[in-house]
Amino acid sequence: MRILLTGASKGIGRGIALRHAAPGNHLALCASAPSPELESIVAECRAKGAEAMGLTGNLADGATPARLVTEAAQAFGGLDSVVSNAGIVAAGRLSILEEASWDRIFSVNTRSPWLLAKAAHPHLAASKGAFVAVSSMSGVEPYAGTGAYSPAKAALIMLVRVLAQEWAAEGIRVNAVSPGIIETAMTAPIYADPAKKAAREALVPMHRIGQPEDIAGVVAFLLSPDAAYLTGQNLLTDGGLLGSIQSHLAGRPVSERER
Repeated sequence: MRILLTGASKGIGRGIALRHAAPGNHLALCASAPSPELESIVAECRAKGAEAMGLTGNLADGATPARLVTEAAQAFGGLDSVVSNAGIVAAGRLSILEEASWDRIFSVNTRSPWLLAKAAHPHLAASKGAFVAVSSMSGVEPYAGTGAYSPAKAALIMLVRVLAQEWAAEGIRVNAVSPGIIETAMTAPIYADPAKKAAREALVPMHRIGQPEDIAGVVAFLLSPDAAYLTGQNLLTDGGLLGSIQSHLAGRPVSERER
Protein backbone atom coordinates (compact mmCIF):
# COMPACT_ATOMS: atom_id res chain seq x y z
CA MET A 1 0.00 0.00 0.00
CA ARG A 2 1.25 3.46 -0.94
CA ILE A 3 0.25 5.92 1.79
CA LEU A 4 0.73 9.64 2.29
CA LEU A 5 0.30 10.63 5.94
CA THR A 6 0.41 14.17 7.32
CA GLY A 7 1.23 15.00 10.92
CA ALA A 8 3.30 11.84 11.01
CA SER A 9 6.08 12.69 13.44
CA LYS A 10 4.22 12.65 16.76
CA GLY A 11 1.18 11.35 18.62
CA ILE A 12 -1.63 9.88 16.57
CA GLY A 13 0.29 10.32 13.32
CA ARG A 14 3.24 8.39 14.68
CA GLY A 15 0.89 5.63 15.79
CA ILE A 16 -0.66 5.44 12.31
CA ALA A 17 2.78 5.31 10.71
CA LEU A 18 3.94 2.46 12.94
CA ARG A 19 0.71 0.53 12.35
CA HIS A 20 1.47 0.53 8.61
CA ALA A 21 5.22 -0.02 8.89
CA ALA A 22 5.47 -3.40 7.22
CA PRO A 23 7.18 -4.95 4.20
CA GLY A 24 5.41 -4.02 0.99
CA ASN A 25 4.08 -0.70 2.28
CA HIS A 26 5.39 2.63 1.00
CA LEU A 27 5.00 5.52 3.42
CA ALA A 28 5.35 9.23 2.70
CA LEU A 29 5.55 10.64 6.22
CA CYS A 30 4.90 14.37 6.31
CA ALA A 31 5.58 17.00 8.95
CA SER A 32 5.58 20.77 9.03
CA ALA A 33 9.38 21.00 9.26
CA PRO A 34 12.45 18.76 9.56
CA SER A 35 12.89 17.43 13.08
CA PRO A 36 14.50 14.60 15.04
CA GLU A 37 11.00 13.16 15.55
CA LEU A 38 10.41 12.92 11.81
CA GLU A 39 13.81 11.36 11.23
CA SER A 40 13.08 8.89 14.01
CA ILE A 41 9.72 7.70 12.67
CA VAL A 42 11.10 7.35 9.14
CA ALA A 43 13.98 5.25 10.47
CA GLU A 44 11.69 3.15 12.65
CA CYS A 45 9.33 2.41 9.77
CA ARG A 46 12.25 1.42 7.55
CA ALA A 47 13.54 -0.87 10.28
CA LYS A 48 10.17 -2.64 10.25
CA GLY A 49 10.49 -3.30 6.54
CA ALA A 50 8.49 -0.47 4.97
CA GLU A 51 9.80 1.87 2.33
CA ALA A 52 9.54 5.24 4.06
CA MET A 53 10.41 8.81 3.17
CA GLY A 54 10.07 12.05 5.07
CA LEU A 55 8.46 15.10 3.47
CA THR A 56 8.03 18.55 4.98
CA GLY A 57 5.94 21.62 4.37
CA ASN A 58 3.69 24.15 6.07
CA LEU A 59 0.10 23.09 5.40
CA ALA A 60 -1.09 26.64 6.05
CA ASP A 61 0.56 27.43 2.70
CA GLY A 62 -1.97 26.57 0.01
CA ALA A 63 0.74 25.26 -2.33
CA THR A 64 2.04 22.65 0.13
CA PRO A 65 -0.62 19.89 -0.11
CA ALA A 66 -0.31 19.48 -3.87
CA ARG A 67 3.49 19.47 -3.64
CA LEU A 68 3.46 16.73 -1.00
CA VAL A 69 1.09 14.62 -3.10
CA THR A 70 3.23 15.11 -6.21
CA GLU A 71 6.45 14.17 -4.43
CA ALA A 72 4.93 11.05 -2.87
CA ALA A 73 3.20 9.91 -6.05
CA GLN A 74 6.37 10.37 -8.10
CA ALA A 75 8.41 8.39 -5.57
CA PHE A 76 5.91 5.53 -5.31
CA GLY A 77 4.42 5.49 -8.78
CA GLY A 78 1.03 6.60 -7.47
CA LEU A 79 -0.95 6.53 -4.23
CA ASP A 80 -3.43 4.10 -2.71
CA SER A 81 -4.29 6.07 0.41
CA VAL A 82 -4.06 9.53 1.91
CA VAL A 83 -4.44 10.11 5.64
CA SER A 84 -4.93 13.75 6.55
CA ASN A 85 -3.99 13.79 10.20
CA ALA A 86 -2.21 17.12 10.74
CA GLY A 87 -4.12 19.63 12.81
CA ILE A 88 -3.61 22.59 15.11
CA VAL A 89 -5.53 24.24 17.93
CA ALA A 90 -5.41 27.69 19.47
CA ALA A 91 -7.48 28.61 22.51
CA GLY A 92 -9.76 31.62 22.55
CA ARG A 93 -13.38 32.66 22.90
CA LEU A 94 -15.04 33.40 19.58
CA SER A 95 -16.18 36.84 20.74
CA ILE A 96 -12.58 38.02 21.01
CA LEU A 97 -10.84 35.70 18.54
CA GLU A 98 -8.52 37.36 16.06
CA GLU A 99 -9.41 36.84 12.41
CA ALA A 100 -5.89 35.64 11.71
CA SER A 101 -6.29 32.82 14.26
CA TRP A 102 -9.58 31.75 12.67
CA ASP A 103 -8.00 31.72 9.21
CA ARG A 104 -4.93 29.76 10.33
CA ILE A 105 -6.97 27.05 12.06
CA PHE A 106 -9.24 26.62 9.04
CA SER A 107 -6.31 26.68 6.62
CA VAL A 108 -4.62 23.73 8.34
CA ASN A 109 -7.58 21.78 9.72
CA THR A 110 -10.05 22.12 6.85
CA ARG A 111 -8.54 23.68 3.74
CA SER A 112 -5.40 21.52 3.66
CA PRO A 113 -7.36 18.22 3.80
CA TRP A 114 -9.47 19.47 0.89
CA LEU A 115 -6.37 20.44 -1.09
CA LEU A 116 -4.71 17.10 -0.30
CA ALA A 117 -7.80 15.28 -1.48
CA LYS A 118 -8.05 17.44 -4.59
CA ALA A 119 -4.43 16.82 -5.55
CA ALA A 120 -4.62 13.12 -4.76
CA HIS A 121 -7.90 12.56 -6.62
CA PRO A 122 -6.45 11.27 -9.91
CA HIS A 123 -4.10 8.91 -8.08
CA LEU A 124 -6.85 7.57 -5.81
CA ALA A 125 -9.18 7.17 -8.78
CA ALA A 126 -6.54 5.13 -10.59
CA SER A 127 -5.95 2.87 -7.58
CA LYS A 128 -9.56 2.78 -6.33
CA GLY A 129 -8.07 4.06 -3.11
CA ALA A 130 -9.13 5.65 0.16
CA PHE A 131 -8.92 9.03 1.84
CA VAL A 132 -9.16 9.29 5.64
CA ALA A 133 -9.33 12.52 7.60
CA VAL A 134 -8.64 12.68 11.32
CA SER A 135 -11.23 15.03 12.80
CA SER A 136 -12.12 15.22 16.51
CA MET A 137 -14.94 14.68 18.96
CA SER A 138 -14.83 18.49 19.12
CA GLY A 139 -16.20 18.49 15.60
CA VAL A 140 -19.16 16.42 16.76
CA GLU A 141 -19.95 18.33 19.95
CA PRO A 142 -18.80 21.89 20.69
CA TYR A 143 -15.70 22.53 22.73
CA ALA A 144 -16.05 26.09 23.96
CA GLY A 145 -12.93 28.16 24.38
CA THR A 146 -10.90 26.49 21.64
CA GLY A 147 -11.38 29.23 19.09
CA ALA A 148 -12.04 28.00 15.56
CA TYR A 149 -11.09 24.40 16.35
CA SER A 150 -14.58 22.93 16.76
CA PRO A 151 -16.02 24.77 13.73
CA ALA A 152 -13.06 23.68 11.59
CA LYS A 153 -13.30 20.05 12.64
CA ALA A 154 -17.06 20.04 12.09
CA ALA A 155 -16.47 21.43 8.61
CA LEU A 156 -13.90 18.69 8.01
CA ILE A 157 -16.49 16.01 8.76
CA MET A 158 -18.90 17.57 6.26
CA LEU A 159 -16.07 17.84 3.72
CA VAL A 160 -15.56 14.09 4.06
CA ARG A 161 -19.26 13.41 3.53
CA VAL A 162 -19.41 15.55 0.40
CA LEU A 163 -16.23 14.06 -1.09
CA ALA A 164 -17.55 10.57 -0.39
CA GLN A 165 -20.65 11.28 -2.43
CA GLU A 166 -18.77 12.92 -5.28
CA TRP A 167 -16.15 10.18 -5.54
CA ALA A 168 -18.12 7.02 -4.77
CA ALA A 169 -18.78 6.18 -8.42
CA GLU A 170 -15.04 6.28 -9.07
CA GLY A 171 -14.39 3.68 -6.40
CA ILE A 172 -12.74 6.09 -3.95
CA ARG A 173 -13.78 5.74 -0.32
CA VAL A 174 -13.67 8.81 1.94
CA ASN A 175 -14.14 8.56 5.69
CA ALA A 176 -13.22 10.30 8.93
CA VAL A 177 -12.23 9.23 12.41
CA SER A 178 -12.92 11.51 15.37
CA PRO A 179 -10.71 10.75 18.37
CA GLY A 180 -11.78 11.45 21.93
CA ILE A 181 -9.25 12.25 24.63
CA ILE A 182 -5.96 10.67 23.60
CA GLU A 183 -2.66 10.54 25.48
CA THR A 184 0.05 12.06 23.32
CA ALA A 185 3.20 14.11 23.88
CA MET A 186 1.03 17.23 23.76
CA THR A 187 -1.32 16.03 26.50
CA ALA A 188 1.29 14.17 28.55
CA PRO A 189 1.58 16.97 31.18
CA ILE A 190 -2.13 16.55 32.00
CA TYR A 191 -1.80 12.81 32.54
CA ALA A 192 1.36 13.23 34.58
CA ASP A 193 -0.95 14.62 37.27
CA PRO A 194 -2.60 11.54 38.86
CA ALA A 195 -5.65 13.51 40.04
CA LYS A 196 -6.33 15.01 36.61
CA LYS A 197 -5.81 11.66 34.91
CA ALA A 198 -8.17 9.91 37.31
CA ALA A 199 -10.81 12.62 36.85
CA ARG A 200 -10.70 12.22 33.09
CA GLU A 201 -10.72 8.43 33.27
CA ALA A 202 -13.81 8.59 35.48
CA LEU A 203 -15.67 10.46 32.73
CA VAL A 204 -14.93 7.88 30.05
CA PRO A 205 -17.26 4.86 30.19
CA MET A 206 -14.34 2.57 29.29
CA HIS A 207 -12.40 4.13 32.22
CA ARG A 208 -9.18 4.69 30.33
CA ILE A 209 -7.55 7.39 28.25
CA GLY A 210 -7.19 6.59 24.56
CA GLN A 211 -3.80 5.86 23.04
CA PRO A 212 -2.52 6.69 19.54
CA GLU A 213 -2.73 2.98 18.75
CA ASP A 214 -6.50 3.08 19.31
CA ILE A 215 -6.87 5.59 16.49
CA ALA A 216 -4.28 3.89 14.31
CA GLY A 217 -6.33 0.70 14.41
CA VAL A 218 -9.45 2.50 13.19
CA VAL A 219 -7.50 4.19 10.39
CA ALA A 220 -6.02 0.83 9.37
CA PHE A 221 -9.54 -0.60 9.15
CA LEU A 222 -10.76 2.33 7.03
CA LEU A 223 -7.87 1.86 4.60
CA SER A 224 -8.30 -1.89 4.41
CA PRO A 225 -10.46 -4.09 2.15
CA ASP A 226 -12.57 -4.82 5.26
CA ALA A 227 -14.04 -1.31 4.82
CA ALA A 228 -14.62 -1.74 1.07
CA TYR A 229 -18.34 -0.85 1.35
CA LEU A 230 -17.94 1.98 3.85
CA THR A 231 -17.79 5.61 2.76
CA GLY A 232 -18.91 9.00 4.01
CA GLN A 233 -18.74 7.95 7.65
CA ASN A 234 -17.26 9.55 10.74
CA LEU A 235 -16.16 6.96 13.29
CA LEU A 236 -16.31 8.56 16.73
CA THR A 237 -13.55 6.85 18.71
CA ASP A 238 -13.88 8.19 22.24
CA GLY A 239 -14.44 5.23 24.54
CA GLY A 240 -18.12 6.18 24.76
CA LEU A 241 -17.42 9.62 26.23
CA LEU A 242 -19.76 11.83 24.20
CA GLY A 243 -22.63 9.40 24.50
CA SER A 244 -22.36 9.30 28.29
CA ILE A 245 -23.56 12.82 29.11
CA GLN A 246 -26.85 11.75 30.69
CA SER A 247 -25.09 9.29 32.99
CA HIS A 248 -23.47 12.28 34.71
CA LEU A 249 -26.76 14.00 35.54
CA ALA A 250 -27.57 14.16 39.23
CA GLY A 251 -30.83 12.45 40.15
CA ARG A 252 -31.01 10.15 37.14
CA PRO A 253 -33.44 7.20 37.56
CA VAL A 254 -32.10 3.97 39.03
CA SER A 255 -33.80 0.66 39.60
CA GLU A 256 -34.37 -0.94 43.01
CA ARG A 257 -31.66 -3.47 42.20
CA GLU A 258 -29.10 -0.67 41.59
CA ARG A 259 -29.78 1.03 44.94
